Amino acid sequence: QVQLVESGGGLVQAGGSLRLSCTASARAFSNYAMGWFRQAPGKEREFVATISPTGGTYVPDSRFTVSRDNAKNTVYLQMNSLKPEDTAVYYCALGPGVFRDERQVTSWGQGTLVTVSS
Repeated sequence: QVQLVESGGGLVQAGGSLRLSCTASARAFSNYAMGWFRQAPGKEREFVATISPTGGTYVPDSRFTVSRDNAKNTVYLQMNSLKPEDTAVYYCALGPGVFRDERQVTSWGQGTLVTVSS
């Protein structure tokens, strides 16, 4: 059973930045795709970013950057120019390959709350 632990959430003003971290217990971490989803109150969970075992990324929002440090078993989500509509619980995810929805996710973190004030 893989455990994912997120950190870095908090309160930030609109236009500010946050860097989220997620550390995985998985053996051979570098063989897994990682990513991030978010869920705002009353809304469905939505895809944010993914990064392949070799470092390829897909991040629809240009304000966000995903990266990984395999030596630390950690994936990061750098969020810049934050807007109030970015307010959500952000979830770290792990899967056998790159994903753009929940279907290929095999492990989830507990979530970390990001609140962007206006």
